[in-house]
Amino acid sequence: MDKKKRVTSYDVAETAGVSQSAVSRVFLKGRSVSKKTRDKVLTTAKELGYKPNAIARMLITKRSGMVAVILSSRANLNFPEVLSMLNKKLSEKDERVLLFNLDDSEGLDEILEQIWTFRVDGVIALAAHFDNESIEQFKDHNIPVVLFNRVVPSQTASSVCVNHQQGILQLITLLHEHQHRDYLIVGGYQASDVAQERLACAINALSSYGHNNVSVLHGDYSYQSGRDAFAQWMQDNPAPTAIICSNDTMAIGVIDEARSNWNLRVPEDLSVVGFDGVAAVAWHSYQLTTIKQPLEQMTKAAVEILLEQIESPDDPAQLRVWSGSLLEGKTVGPAKKDK
Repeated sequence: MDKKKRVTSYDVAETAGVSQSAVSRVFLKGRSVSKKTRDKVLTTAKELGYKPNAIARMLITKRSGMVAVILSSRANLNFPEVLSMLNKKLSEKDERVLLFNLDDSEGLDEILEQIWTFRVDGVIALAAHFDNESIEQFKDHNIPVVLFNRVVPSQTASSVCVNHQQGILQLITLLHEHQHRDYLIVGGYQASDVAQERLACAINALSSYGHNNVSVLHGDYSYQSGRDAFAQWMQDNPAPTAIICSNDTMAIGVIDEARSNWNLRVPEDLSVVGFDGVAAVAWHSYQLTTIKQPLEQMTKAAVEILLEQIESPDDPAQLRVWSGSLLEGKTVGPAKKDK
């Protein structure tokens, strides 16, 4: 055979002595074919250097073999781990990740136009904000979507999520048991659904313990924004005894700023809590008290739900919620008596 000529499934079929449809079935996951035929086709394909044509396969299966993952560059430190797990689990199901970056809702329409063009099989959204209108567009294009760690109010899209309310309440209950009364909240950026939910949970939990009108500053989930928020507060106010941060990265920024520029000890002078359970919380310098999310279970469920809805698009939306784990580090202590 001419080595410059592209090897086709027909060449493999002729050499192996089987039909072209048998070759196609071998390379289409889930299709029925005998072990003898499969072994013969795979051996022949390897000898001839045959690789299945993804475009041709798409025409046969009516699927692109691609799943869009929408991610924000304002992601927390967990998201690279989540993305890696998504990629691994989707690859096991013969799906490939097509990554899109979204920083704010204004850029969503442009990304959606690209998604329609690529005709992806489904979408997993880790982005900051999705509303009902956006979800309806996916329905109009018959593309299932799963939201990761966020929920739209009407539950028209499937979601996998940690129980933010439960986790925040655990943290604030711990602070309350240490007799804290002077609180500051460092929330995430205001366009983030997750940040707004965690902020509301913190305000409600504090109110349940009699702490109303608690001051709130906003960061953007980054380390520097945590430092900046605490520095801003200290310019005109005395130090609180406890700070509740919307994520671990900002909490670490608060701790470094308090220690480095304001001569405050953690937890002797200031207690700090975060949320997420990123790897850095275990570092000796921090040992942050936080809520760890069950990322592996959430990621596995996101892929399972998406694949189910690709196969059965008329199935109702699913909502799966997990409890986070309270990690009691060394950043919470008793409130100072003079506060």
